[in-house]
Amino acid sequence: MTASILWSLVLAIHLLGMTAWVGGMIYAVFILRPSLGLLDATQRASVHLQTLARFFRVVWHTMPAVLVTGWLMILHEGGFAAIPWQVNAMQLLGLAMAALFARIYFGPYQKARRAIRPQPALFDNIRSLVTINIGLGVLTILSAAMARGL
Repeated sequence: MTASILWSLVLAIHLLGMTAWVGGMIYAVFILRPSLGLLDATQRASVHLQTLARFFRVVWHTMPAVLVTGWLMILHEGGFAAIPWQVNAMQLLGLAMAALFARIYFGPYQKARRAIRPQPALFDNIRSLVTINIGLGVLTILSAAMARGL
C-alpha cells in the first residue's frame, strides 16, 4: 500500500511538472505575448524579461523533476528495455524539450537580458523556439496518452 502511494506521488510530481512547463509556454505565447502589444516598447521589453525570468526559474526546477520522475517510473517498470515504445518516445521528446529550453535560456534570453535595449527580434526568436517546444510538449503528452492503455 505504501509503495503504491509513493509511486502515485512520483506520477503526480511528473504530471504537475509537465503541466507547469507546457502550460506556462502556452500562456507565454498565446496570452502574454499578444497582450504586451498594449505597452510601449520599453515597458514591453521590461515586462517580457521579468516574466521570462520568473517562468525560466520555474522551468529550471520542474524540468529536472520531470526527467527524474520519468526515469524513476521507467526503472520501476523494469527498465528501458521493458517499456513500450511510446514511453521511449516520451523520454526522447522530453530530452529534446530540455535541450531546446537550454538553447533558449543560454542563447536569445541571455542576449535579451544583457542588452540595454533588447530588440523585438530577440523576443520573436524566443517566441519561435518556445512555440517549437510547445509542439514537442504536445507530442510528449500524446505519447503518454498512447502508452497509457498498454
